[in-house]
Amino acid sequence: MKLTVVGGGSTYTPELVDGFARLRDTLPVTELVLADPAADRLEPVGGLARRILARQDHPARVVTTGDLDAAVDGADAVLLQLRVGGQAAREQDETWPLQCGCVGQETTGAGGLAKALRTVPVVLDIAERVRRASPDAWIIDFTNPVGIVTRALLRAGHKAVGLCNVAIGLQRKFAGLLGVAPADVHLDHVGLNHLTWETGVRLGGPEGEDVLPRLLAGHGDTIAGDLRLPSPLLDLLGVVPSYYLRYYYAHDEVVRELRTKPSRAAEVAAMERELLAMYADPALDEKPALLARRGGAYYSEAAVDLAAALLGGTGSPYQVVNTLNGGTLPFLPDDAVIEVQAAVGPKGPTPLPVAPVDPLFAGLIANVTAYEDLALQAALRGGRDRVLRALLAHPLVGQYACAETLTDQLIAHNREHLAWA
Repeated sequence: MKLTVVGGGSTYTPELVDGFARLRDTLPVTELVLADPAADRLEPVGGLARRILARQDHPARVVTTGDLDAAVDGADAVLLQLRVGGQAAREQDETWPLQCGCVGQETTGAGGLAKALRTVPVVLDIAERVRRASPDAWIIDFTNPVGIVTRALLRAGHKAVGLCNVAIGLQRKFAGLLGVAPADVHLDHVGLNHLTWETGVRLGGPEGEDVLPRLLAGHGDTIAGDLRLPSPLLDLLGVVPSYYLRYYYAHDEVVRELRTKPSRAAEVAAMERELLAMYADPALDEKPALLARRGGAYYSEAAVDLAAALLGGTGSPYQVVNTLNGGTLPFLPDDAVIEVQAAVGPKGPTPLPVAPVDPLFAGLIANVTAYEDLALQAALRGGRDRVLRALLAHPLVGQYACAETLTDQLIAHNREHLAWA
């Protein structure tokens, strides 16, 4: 089985490789190709990948290359984990929106739109090359903003599924609080990528007992503390929101915080320099502890499980993925991309039925879905007015004067990545 990672020079990659090594019975990879144009990153990452597999006596061959067409030729699955513009572009995404009193973040709001505009054309080009070289290959997208990127891929007819690590992180957290194995925890997870709520926590599977009320009663303060949200809010909601909902429920507080500390991009860039130096050490043959602070916790388990299920292996039968709505949430268009529990197999994901969604959540989901549609139009067709319309639609922006300023800032900071600008 050949698996290709586009963006293989990412500092995330050793986490992924460690998952392949530990879960070899779930996903029997024989060839792992790490593709990246950045040879200075690819060499140390590839070397560590080989040593991790050797340490765990895994027989897979690791190939590193800057040749994308060769990398995807004959692949069974292609994982996308790229960052167009690198951490320098992310630094911009996280800073210029603050000038208008808006959240600066790389996956939502104005910064998230900038990332989508840079990313969608690049991902669609990669996907077309995958389709030509390996038409049966599944594309697994971990590249943010996952919902918009996955929607672009599916609209273009690609065999694609979007993946995020938020759900698996909450599953692991809840399992620890409940004292059960993670595999015994099934989440009633609903929403859009980075805009989700856990409306049920079931033991044993989709039909199992819902222990969410017990979880909130016994551990509500702990969960609220992890999310950095007030406990009374969780009591009011009666569900567990993802930590990305803090940008909505505590927007002004977050803006004040972001204005008084270094950007997350600056922190990550410093970590990446340290990690790459570690990876270059020929004595290192396991992922370093520092990698846990980089982000993407449990990404490897989620990616291995999803790839295995799509390729007919022994992946978990139910997984949280980003896929077409197709009537699952009746208040959204069928071609919207939602993030829900799905039954996953070689034919792809089939969303499980979702109970009627509380208007408190459905309204925000519908609003952000409309924004995502406008964002995709801007990414595919370009134009200042399309960018402005997307920002006007986003609940974290909204005001016309602010959207006007942010539109010009977005274009100015991303001109080199926007063919139409």
